[in-house]
Amino acid sequence: MRRRIVRELAGVPDWTRACGTFSHLPVAKSTLSHHFAVLRNVGLLEQRDEGSRRLNRLRRAEFEERFPGLLGLVLAEAHDRPVSGQVTGD
Repeated sequence: MRRRIVRELAGVPDWTRACGTFSHLPVAKSTLSHHFAVLRNVGLLEQRDEGSRRLNRLRRAEFEERFPGLLGLVLAEAHDRPVSGQVTGD
């Protein structure tokens, strides 16, 4: 679930995606809040409150500096993983 949050944030400009826009994910709101807290605590995500919304920013540069190449692997994973039920061959 956390990788999915990171991948979705990677596809949008900083500070444009609010936590409430992740309600399509198949977890309870409290579980989603926990995942955001974990991402924030490890330094991968930055959040700021704007009115009643909590906006997110993926800390790409900071994370890339600390763990070169790791974020790229996480983002590439979405493209390498087969769709559920899809058969892959060599």
